[in-house]
Amino acid sequence: MEFSLSPDQRMMQESLVGTVAQASPLGRVRAFASDPTDNGEDVWRALAEFGLAGIGVPEDAGGLGLSLLDAALASEALGAAVAPVAFLGAVLAPIALLRGGSAEQRAAWLAKLASGEVQAAVAISETVAGARDGAGVAAGGGRLNGKALFVPGGLAAGLLVVGDVSGGLHLVAGDASGLTRAFMPGLDETRRLAELSFDDVAAEPLGGSPGLLSALRDAAWVLIAADTLGAAQTMLDKAVAYAKERRQFGRTIGSFQAVKHLCAEMAAELEPCRSLVWYAAYAFDAGLTEASLMAAHAKALTSEVGRFVARTATEVHGGMGITDLLGLHFWFKRIGLNRQLLGGPERVREIAARLQGLVAA
Repeated sequence: MEFSLSPDQRMMQESLVGTVAQASPLGRVRAFASDPTDNGEDVWRALAEFGLAGIGVPEDAGGLGLSLLDAALASEALGAAVAPVAFLGAVLAPIALLRGGSAEQRAAWLAKLASGEVQAAVAISETVAGARDGAGVAAGGGRLNGKALFVPGGLAAGLLVVGDVSGGLHLVAGDASGLTRAFMPGLDETRRLAELSFDDVAAEPLGGSPGLLSALRDAAWVLIAADTLGAAQTMLDKAVAYAKERRQFGRTIGSFQAVKHLCAEMAAELEPCRSLVWYAAYAFDAGLTEASLMAAHAKALTSEVGRFVARTATEVHGGMGITDLLGLHFWFKRIGLNRQLLGGPERVREIAARLQGLVAA
């Protein structure tokens, strides 16, 4: 039995790393972070030309027809480069349409999503992680009312998948009457979060099994975990490279035992996350009964390990680590947002405990 990535998967990820490096170098990330009006359209277009917009869309609709594991590998590459794009919606919206959409809904949206003509965003934070500040969306009579917070990519999305307070899912066109969007300042400057307000907004309900929301949640957890994995690996690599070149007392700091231990501990903590993220994605693709549990473990573990690596890698850099010159803060903050997005580790572990029957639902 093969427990590693296929040659095609490795080739795809390596090719994507090169594409992202060219389309979104650190200078482009800085420009995006410093200009709230910058929507990163050029970066998204380059990735759409690569095929990333349609990674989960079937081939007969113009997409690549790949798996969640492939999407997780892509998410890891985007996190490693702190690419200023909202990738969650590009993967989750096709899942919602394929599992719960009607033939008419799939025909209307899948090809547009695959080409990158339309970007998608998924607003399920309140449904998954619990409402805060009075947020939450109520559905009735084909209309939505309320507010959804912390929606990645929600400012530019032409298609919204919205979760209501009862767990139902709905499609909303980006130009729907009564829909208003506002920028939500957040910790991570490499991605835009939106606050969406719904005032009697027309919506199309999604069908599918009662497990559709859980499927979107699980896929999102895996993708967020993969993004954190990529960002943390970059911070580790930067710390090791810096330790090899920074000199103190006539020696490179990497020759000091304390610094060696810091780097070794980061690597030892991070490596198990990789296999866990891969297996969680595989379990989702294979429809295993433990898919939800594995997704929860992947999200919770990478959240904790990512924070440890971010802090420790910054410490290895010393005072330089907190300066804007190196840009470590972009990876640090990206990991910080991922930790809380769609549930912090405490919330996710509580859900995992419920899945195992360890606590009452």
